[in-house]
Amino acid sequence: MKIALLGYGRMGKEIEKIALQRGHEIVIKSTGENSYDITKADVAIDFSIPSSAYDNISNCINNNVPVISGTTGWLDKYNDIVDLCNEKNGTFIYASNFSLGVNVFFELNKQLAKIMSTLEQYNVSIEEIHHIKKLDAPSGTAITLAEGVIENTNKKAWELDKKTSDENISIKAIRTPDVPGTHTVTYNSEVDTIDIKHTAHNRQGFALGAVIAAEWLNGKTGVFTMRDVLNLG
Repeated sequence: MKIALLGYGRMGKEIEKIALQRGHEIVIKSTGENSYDITKADVAIDFSIPSSAYDNISNCINNNVPVISGTTGWLDKYNDIVDLCNEKNGTFIYASNFSLGVNVFFELNKQLAKIMSTLEQYNVSIEEIHHIKKLDAPSGTAITLAEGVIENTNKKAWELDKKTSDENISIKAIRTPDVPGTHTVTYNSEVDTIDIKHTAHNRQGFALGAVIAAEWLNGKTGVFTMRDVLNLG
C-alpha cells in the first residue's frame, strides 16, 4: 500500500518503520506545515495534533482516501466526521489507542465493570501516566476506559483529578519523562483492592496496530473501530 503519514513526529516515524518492514511505501510525510496531494495515497494514517486532525481526516474523506486516526483531543467533532464519512461513502477508523494489547485491555475492563457493578462497597478510579510531551490530559485511552466503566455500571461521567463520587469516576493524569503509556483501573474497598493494568514498553505496539488497521481497511467502506479490526464484537 501507498501510505500517507499525517503527522511525522515520534509516532509517525515509528509507524514508518513498521510499514516499511511490512512491505508498504510511504508517499507523504506531513508535518502540518507542508502541502501535499492526498490522492497519491491508498490510505492515510493521522497521528497529528488536535488542531489539525479534523482537517486532515475530512480532506481524506472528501478525496476518497481511507483514513485512520489516533489523534486525541478533537473528538467534539467526531460525529461531524462520521456524518461526512457516511455522506461521502468513505472509510474511517478512530481509536484512542491502536495497540493490540490495549484493545484487549479495553474488553477486560468492560467485563470487570460488569462484575463489579453490583458490589457497591468498591470505588473505581483510573490512573494514566505518559511522557511530558503528551498534549492532552487525560489520555484518550483513559477516557475510553472510563467510558467502558460507565457503559456497564451506574457511573455517569468522569472527572479529572477529583475524588470518585457515587456518580463520577476520578481520572488521575501523571506526566513524567520517557513513559510511553501506563493505565491502571482500580476498584478499592475497605478490605481489599483490585487492579487491572496495561504498561506499554515502547511505541512499537501502537505503530503495529495502526498499520494493521490500515491493512484491514483495504476494500472496505464505512466507520469502524479496533473492535472490528480485531473481531472482538
